[in-house]
Amino acid sequence: MTPRAADRTRYDRATAALDAPLAIVDLEAFDANADDLVRRAAGKPVRVASKSVRCRALLERVLGRDGFAGLMSFTLAESLWLARSGFDDVLLAYPSADRGGYAELAADPKLAAAVTVMVDDPAQLELIDRARDGGREEIRVCLELDTSLRMLGGRVRIGALRSPLRDPAQLAGLARSVARRPGFRLVGLMAYEGHIAGVGDSVAGRPLRSRAVRLMQSAARKELAARRAAVVRAVRAVAPDLEFVNGGGTGSVQHTAAEEAVTEIAAGSGLFVPRLFDNYTSFTGRPAALFAAPVVRRPGVGVVTVLGGGYPASGAAGADRLPVPYLPEGLRYDPQEGPGEVQTPLLGSPADDLLIGDKVWFRHAKSGELCERFDTLHLVEGDRVTGAAPTYRGEGHTFL
Repeated sequence: MTPRAADRTRYDRATAALDAPLAIVDLEAFDANADDLVRRAAGKPVRVASKSVRCRALLERVLGRDGFAGLMSFTLAESLWLARSGFDDVLLAYPSADRGGYAELAADPKLAAAVTVMVDDPAQLELIDRARDGGREEIRVCLELDTSLRMLGGRVRIGALRSPLRDPAQLAGLARSVARRPGFRLVGLMAYEGHIAGVGDSVAGRPLRSRAVRLMQSAARKELAARRAAVVRAVRAVAPDLEFVNGGGTGSVQHTAAEEAVTEIAAGSGLFVPRLFDNYTSFTGRPAALFAAPVVRRPGVGVVTVLGGGYPASGAAGADRLPVPYLPEGLRYDPQEGPGEVQTPLLGSPADDLLIGDKVWFRHAKSGELCERFDTLHLVEGDRVTGAAPTYRGEGHTFL
């Protein structure tokens, strides 16, 4: 029996009394992935990206382990909810226009001490001030550095369209704006290198593309390390008490941790290890989060149909954004239908061994987005379900 077949046996046995569709987290794999992130961070604390988990119980579990400290959230409303729930170090990774949220933040000492907001434009400071509604608490601020790689005199750009702040002078200028403005305190700097951390460099069947990605990432790491160090020096000249410099992502943990200027690493997807993280040479994780869909039809030889399953991930549309049939091994989508809103035909010889009511296990393309489809994560240890944890959706929250 292959390791994957053994996992299927365990998961089927563990969930035999539960009806699909359902989602599970294999806690042994989750903990092993957490250990691997800490090992690769080489002594620097790992800040957990909440968007990649979206389950308070699992956030608490990982933050209870050595090597992890703090959360990186994705909306202001989520940040405030997490802070009210007892999380005392929440870095909002994206600028917000949530005026009601800023009014709450400025009025509550506990929230203001726990939450740090992201800024990359003086207009965002102005928006926060207008939203205070009389609140006088000091707002903790983090600046974001654009990490994209520019080539050919800037005509070629590789990397996400995030912050407009790129060079030391720009970051230092905004740092001075924060320092001069009453009611704000600059505490951090963030630089997320998505083109390094979030792009696989070993794509099956694409050797030339994979080599090109590795060459690009090698050049990008060198350029960013030098520029990030210069930016940190410039910002610290304005704010010598800067508390943290955050960088990284699951795919670049060990490389970013090696930079002296970086004080902490951000990661989250490496806990669940969705399918997009199969194509990396820098690490190998264990799939920890899966969902099961029930077989409801057998249209013919070599075909079964499962209920639901059409859960695409965000990003540029493409086959790599689709969930992948994982267990039993050897199933594939019908190219005429793909994964559907209410039904998904699956082709392949393993279909002939599946009966009505059997489960087919899938891996989502991305990490926390799975939790927008399910209100509960069943927690598996060995061949037993030992608990259940509500997702954000299960607690009544859909922050985006």
